[in-house]
Amino acid sequence: MSANTVPTHDSTPAAQPKPTIVLVHGALEDASIWHQVIPRLQRDGFPVIAFANPLRSLSVDVAYLCTVLDRIEGPVILVSHAYGGAVITQAGDHRNVKGLVYAASPMPAAGESATDTLRRFPGGDFASAINLTDYTLPDGTSGTYALVQADKYGPLLAADVPESVLALMIATQRPVDLAALNEKLTSAAWTTKPSWQIRPLQDPVFPVEEWKFQSDRAHAHVTEVNSSHAVPVTYPDVVVDVINQAAGAVAK
Repeated sequence: MSANTVPTHDSTPAAQPKPTIVLVHGALEDASIWHQVIPRLQRDGFPVIAFANPLRSLSVDVAYLCTVLDRIEGPVILVSHAYGGAVITQAGDHRNVKGLVYAASPMPAAGESATDTLRRFPGGDFASAINLTDYTLPDGTSGTYALVQADKYGPLLAADVPESVLALMIATQRPVDLAALNEKLTSAAWTTKPSWQIRPLQDPVFPVEEWKFQSDRAHAHVTEVNSSHAVPVTYPDVVVDVINQAAGAVAK
């Protein structure tokens, strides 16, 4: 190198790694609800984990999710569908979580349960469509789980889903313990972390007034879709777009 040569350095800042997207399914379904969302996120370069929600009780589900979050290095965005919203609202206090996305998913406050969000406004139709079954475990623990009646699954949860996909959703629905739906939250991460709501306008489970109440209270960013409750299936591109919005916002 001559005396007149000035060394140069690349001043372009290194691109920040994308946050890990943790998808949390709700009651009466499994992680396959995200089957159209996952490949789209992966094409966009996001690490993705589709969490297997136990659906046993809120505290159990949150504790299990937090063990998953403990193993992730770097920032996380939690994305929920249906009852999964109660789980991410409480688990979202985890240090790695930077944002919360709710896709047709309740945002309970501390002291509220998922069931409470179903009852605040008239018009929701859930209780009439479920079958309840009592159970007793070998240790003597007892409880009650719920499943949606097969002939009511489509009208209640997936009226705009193709028949072949609806048949798969009915065949793979998982029972939810009523303890999960009725347990009250002890904290709500949306009070301290940014949130995004994807609001379905054709959802028999939750009246639009309830969605609006929740988003207003949380000061959430709102995207409306003309969808049934099955938003991850019917509007996967919108779900991915909102996740990208959240990732961009928390990276600033």
